[in-house]
Amino acid sequence: MLIRNAVVFGRADTDVRWAGERITECGQRLRAKPGEDDIDARGGWLIPGLHDHHTHVRATAAVAESVRVGGPEDVADRLRQADRELPAGAWIRGVGYHDGPAGTLDRDTLDRMVPGRAVRVQHRSGALWILNSRACELLDVDDCSLPGVERAASGQATGRLWRMDAWLAGRAGGGAPDPARVSAEAAARGITGFTDATPDLTQADIDRFADLVADGRIVQRVHCMAPPDIADPGIARFTLGATKFLLDDTSLPPLDDFAEAVRTTHESGRSVAVHCVTRVQLILTMAALDAAGIRRGDRVEHGAIVPADSMPWLREHGIPVITQPHFPVERAEQYAREVPADERPDLWRLRSLLAAGVGVAAGTDAPFGDADPWAVIRAAVHRTADPAAPECVSLPTAVALFAGEPQRPARRRTIAPGTLADLTLLRPPPDEVLDTPAPDLVAATIVGGTPVYVA
Repeated sequence: MLIRNAVVFGRADTDVRWAGERITECGQRLRAKPGEDDIDARGGWLIPGLHDHHTHVRATAAVAESVRVGGPEDVADRLRQADRELPAGAWIRGVGYHDGPAGTLDRDTLDRMVPGRAVRVQHRSGALWILNSRACELLDVDDCSLPGVERAASGQATGRLWRMDAWLAGRAGGGAPDPARVSAEAAARGITGFTDATPDLTQADIDRFADLVADGRIVQRVHCMAPPDIADPGIARFTLGATKFLLDDTSLPPLDDFAEAVRTTHESGRSVAVHCVTRVQLILTMAALDAAGIRRGDRVEHGAIVPADSMPWLREHGIPVITQPHFPVERAEQYAREVPADERPDLWRLRSLLAAGVGVAAGTDAPFGDADPWAVIRAAVHRTADPAAPECVSLPTAVALFAGEPQRPARRRTIAPGTLADLTLLRPPPDEVLDTPAPDLVAATIVGGTPVYVA
């Protein structure tokens, strides 16, 4: 297949040809061979296929079957509407909740909104589920001894469950969501690959995930984080990645224990991907990696707070930060309310990380952030956290945040002979991309030489 008359990312060439999965020729004024399909790009921008370096594919699929509740001012009306529309006995599954000045959700406040039906609401951070009393009763939450169950002074569960996604999914039941729609929407946005950052997946979870890739329900490549004891299913377009470690300030592990866990993971042949959204979490991660040693592929997820004096360590040790530049836009009110003034210069760094020589890549963190990579790219170009220290970057730099290799996200893929034909063709040239409406942006998405989306 041949793409002609494009503005090729990083090259003076205008035409790109591939056979099978790999690019065979880049040049100018190439002509289609007999029997060869071709696309006239008409000056559109051809870029390496976008790889979302941090997302949650199946959780994003589950959002389609959920109620978006928003903030405290909206949650009651939206849950009550769902209560009126759903059949008797069905659960209400709410997503996207965020706290506000009026207070926080617990089982009692949910009981007042929807008293007779089981309700579970997920905080937009992904760390917390809130259940009403009917849901607590059905799941025996009051008798659950797991540490994630928050309790009042009386000993009764508050209905707030921390980091208990797997337990809740196993107990609440319901069919596994179909990710085909998520995959199709991602292809229409130019996404050719996902790194799924869901923690603590079992072998059965991994095998089911790989089967979705094998049968074409997911058309992208999937690089899936997994615990050390997980076996590779051996499916084309599906690979295993680093082991995810979640850190919470209220339950941080002792340094020696964390370093030993990192060391054990390395010895199993896996790198580590550590969830860091606070200063103390990043410092603990740096100390643990110093003690355990660095393995290629180790990475920091999010890096919401990165102090300036930690950037030389990140650069010298080759630890990339997988960031979400759209969060300062999506969560601006929350950060203005909750982040201390002295930490705001360290909040969601981007340009300063790159200037310091730190490897950086981007992920949407869907469904906890906008799943559209172009929303992330626009935020990276336009967002300024502090007039004295702008964190915005150029459009090519923002696009390159999604052009990393899955295993080495800060190492940029290129369009060149011999490389995989994972490509995104945009309708407009580069200087018109940010002004083009999202539905008109992508002309074609190619995965391994196969068009998975053509406008």
